[in-house]
Order: sequence, then structure tokens, then C-alpha cells
Amino acid sequence: MEFKSNKIKLLIQKSILVLVGFLTLNSVKASSSEGEEGGFKAGEMIMHHIADAHEIHIIGDFAIYLPVILKTDDGFKMFSSSHFYHNEKHAEDTVNNTSVHYYEYDGFIMSHEHIYYAADNGGVIFDENGKIANRAVTLDLSLTKNVVGIFFTIFLMCLIFFTVAKGYKKRGIGAPKGIQSFMEPLILFIRDEVARPSIGKHADRFMPFLLTVFFFIWISNLLGLVPFLGGLNITGTLSITMVLAAFVFIIVSFRGNKHYWMHILWPPGVPAFVKLILVPIEIAGIFIKPLVLMVRLTANITAGHIIILSFVSLIFIFGQQSAGAGYGIGVGATLFMIFMNFIELLVAFLQAYVFTLLAAIYFGAAVEEPHH
Repeated sequence: MEFKSNKIKLLIQKSILVLVGFLTLNSVKASSSEGEEGGFKAGEMIMHHIADAHEIHIIGDFAIYLPVILKTDDGFKMFSSSHFYHNEKHAEDTVNNTSVHYYEYDGFIMSHEHIYYAADNGGVIFDENGKIANRAVTLDLSLTKNVVGIFFTIFLMCLIFFTVAKGYKKRGIGAPKGIQSFMEPLILFIRDEVARPSIGKHADRFMPFLLTVFFFIWISNLLGLVPFLGGLNITGTLSITMVLAAFVFIIVSFRGNKHYWMHILWPPGVPAFVKLILVPIEIAGIFIKPLVLMVRLTANITAGHIIILSFVSLIFIFGQQSAGAGYGIGVGATLFMIFMNFIELLVAFLQAYVFTLLAAIYFGAAVEEPHH
């Protein structure tokens, strides 16, 4: 019986390995076909998958097309992004001697997911540097896959926390059950190991924000690892991490006490000639700290996606040489992709923890009271 059990487990493991490899290859099938004429272009495929888009690519040719909402000279216009993606066109960039592909519909064009007005005679126009010179739309309020990902993350957070709150309301201080028993150690971890050691007695004031930002980043990172969700890269997008870092900057600026600002603008006990050097550095540090938060989170999350997609690219690069080489490198690449996905599970938690810890340290410095 034990032999059969081990055999079944081995068979399941092999099946999962083959399935993951097959699904991973299918997930980039559309991108690889785009470069058939000039050969497979790994850089374009990778940037396509980590960039935001107006569709959520599921598998193969199946995708969820998101609504395009534009504020134009004639008012608001709304239509499905499928009109763009089903009308692909090409134009010759004579400056760089390259062919540029774009999408066109109803007087608008979309290139690299940016939407512009089409030229008077349709299509695109280039400036002297070979860049698209079409006039951009007045305001683009379209739903993109990362925006949808944010809403989905918020929905999951509300579902989880309302369920946990309902459990506490029902059982009081009794032993937690279900998802409540999973969430309680995490909440206590943020409070006892992050907030209170870093902030001190004022820690509870900042707990709602710290919990929100921790679970938002963590859940967003986990969604980016789930297959068939379009390759969400929520916290790997600078505009999103910029908003998170901006919240930290605003809270530090408004909650900073007199002691905090005095040490920045006029450090006590420091000679005047040293203050001329130290004060500008301290002022610059006010803006550098949130900037570091933004760039560090974006770079770490995006790097993980790039590594995994790079090994996917190896399959197609070697496959162009011969089918045997493609299948051969595909086995190793698939194994390493599975390994990297497990590493990314750890990174997803670690990056949420580090962002929350650094935010707590900044808050602690802002509300620290003078020592007598």
C-alpha cells in the first residue's frame, strides 16, 4: 500500500510539472507569434507581460477586454478595448527604419497601451526623433488590468476583514476559528513586531494604515503569481507604489512633532557651519525616504517577473535553433520557473513586511519625543 501511495504521489507531481509547463508556454503563445516574422523578441515579450494593459490575457487567444473611457473634445466616449485589439495595423518609422504596430478604432489609436487621436487621414505620425507625435486624448479614465487588480485586492481585503470582524463579534475573546485563526497571528505580528518596537507608545494610532498597506501589498503580490489572471503586476507599477509612498510621506509630514522638525530644520547642539551642510541633507532625506520606498518595492516585484519570463524566453530562443533544443531547455526552464514561483511566494510576504517596517520606522522618527 505504501509503494502504491508513493507511486501515486510521484505521478501527481509529474502531472503537475507537465501541466505547469504547458500552461506557461501557452500563456506566452500570443506574444511569441507576434515576432514570427523577425524572430522571437524576448525583450518585447517580457515588457508586454509586465506592463499594464487594456485587457486581461487569460490563455491562448482568450482575454477579458476592459472598457475604454475617454474624455475627448466632444465629451466622453466609452467602448470595449476589443475594438482596438481586433484592428491591428503597422506603420513604417522612416527615422529608425522600423515597423511600428498600433491599434486603431473610431478616430483613436493605441500604441504601447497609450491612446492618442488618430491623424487627420488616419494612422500615426512621427516626429523628427521617430516618436509618435499624435495628440494625446484629453483624459483617459480607462480600466486597465492593474486597476481591475486593485479593485479585486480591495474586494478580497474587505471580504477577509469583515469576516474576521464578524468572527470577533460572534465569539468575543474566545478561541478564533477559520480565517480568523489565520489572520490573528499576522495582525499581532504587525502590531507587536513592527509597529510597537518602531513607533513606541503611539503605535496604535498608525495600526490601521500599517495593516492596510501590509495586506494590500501582500495580496497584490500573491495575485501576480496566480496563473490565468493576466500577469498582474500591481506593486511592480511605479504609479501605484508612488501613491503608497506618498501616503507615508503625507502621514510623516503631518504627524511629525516639533522635535522631529527641529532636528531637520535646525539641529540642536550642532555648530552653525555644520548646519549649512547638514540641513540640506536632512531636507533632501524627507523626499528621498518615500522615493526609496517606491523604487525598492517596484524593482523587487518586477525583477521576479522578469526572471521567470526570461526562462520562458529561453525555450523559444533555443526552439528557433531546433525543436530538440527547445524541448531540452524547456524541461530545465520549467523546473526553474516552478522553483522561482516558490521563491516569489516568500518575496511577496517579505516585500510587504519591509515596506510596512520602513513606514513604521519613519512614523516612529516623526513622533519620537525628546529625551531629557
